[in-house]
Amino acid sequence: MPNQIQAGFEFEAIFQEAAIGIIVTNSRFEMILSNRFADKLFGYESSELIGENISLLIPNHLKERHHGHLENLGHEKPISRPMGIGLDLKAKRKDGSLFPIEISLSHFKASDSMHYIAFVSDVTLKRKVEMELILKNQQINQLNETLEQEVAARTQALQNTLDKLEVNAKELEISLEKEKVLGDLKTRFVSMASHEFRTPLTSILGSATLIEKYTKEEDQPKREQHINRIKSSVSHLTEILEEFLSVGKLEDGKLEIHPSEFSVRHFLLDIISDFSTYQQAIRLELEGDYTCVQDASILRKVIFNGLSNALKFSQKEVVLRVIPQEKSVTLAIIDQGIGISEEDQKHLFERFFRGGNATVIQGTGLGLHLVDRYMRLLGGKVEIKSELNKGTELRIQLPLN
Repeated sequence: MPNQIQAGFEFEAIFQEAAIGIIVTNSRFEMILSNRFADKLFGYESSELIGENISLLIPNHLKERHHGHLENLGHEKPISRPMGIGLDLKAKRKDGSLFPIEISLSHFKASDSMHYIAFVSDVTLKRKVEMELILKNQQINQLNETLEQEVAARTQALQNTLDKLEVNAKELEISLEKEKVLGDLKTRFVSMASHEFRTPLTSILGSATLIEKYTKEEDQPKREQHINRIKSSVSHLTEILEEFLSVGKLEDGKLEIHPSEFSVRHFLLDIISDFSTYQQAIRLELEGDYTCVQDASILRKVIFNGLSNALKFSQKEVVLRVIPQEKSVTLAIIDQGIGISEEDQKHLFERFFRGGNATVIQGTGLGLHLVDRYMRLLGGKVEIKSELNKGTELRIQLPLN
């Protein structure tokens, strides 16, 4: 008996001092026991809940649903289980306020009657912490998303900057290459101009000096010889300057085309007559005659340049062959001169370029460059076939109208 009393006191102490709300109901769900923690949790005085139905603690809008649960619990075999974990369960205090709870249900039989035990926990703080965690997670997710967007934007901005730097680097490389080419052109121009101008100027100066010595009448033939040499040198200087001016006009796009209709035969014979003082002959191969509508002045410069080169680099007869097509005509200027190497042929149309075997012969290196530019302007094209020590064929193809 003393042991039972002692056990009763211990049970009472455990029940009352438990740090969780404990409520015991009978089979009619009337509360028959509640500990201090439960009374305080629901806002009631000690023993105030005794005899009241458990539905007193249920929120009004949930009473009907809860009544159905209680009926099922009474008819079915009860199972001890937790309730409210992961759910938003609420209970009602005496003042009508609601608060979130978690419940664990258990049962036992006494005097052949089923009794139910509810262990009730106030999870207000837990829900608050959970909500704060949810908000924090949302903020973190939002920050992560913002960070990802920022990283993507920064990455794209960096890529754009790198692309611009790459473009700028390429543009700088092109500019430097152009600057190098321009520098090379200037060097070649100075070298060529100093050489090409020096020879006729020296000839002019020498002839002018010698003329002063021929004062007698019988010296007239010698004076005329030197005068002709001066005229020839001046003419050569004029041709060089004309080439320079033509290059400038072509580069600036200031050269205009003025087409006119003319006879191909008469046109070519007139050009050939300008070379009557040359030792070599120019043989025109043309069957019949054709009418051509082109800029005669520009075309004359093209053919004149081609014939001049052929005569300059060959000691034999030069052939000017006309090959008519349906809507175009090809003029072939063929010589048997020193020819051009395969390596030099790659650079023939570049400004100031001169073949390796032509450096001792007068020339600016602009002739074929001008011919190529002129033919583009006229809508035609120019080709060269050559072999060292066997000769060169310059083919000029242009539309008839």
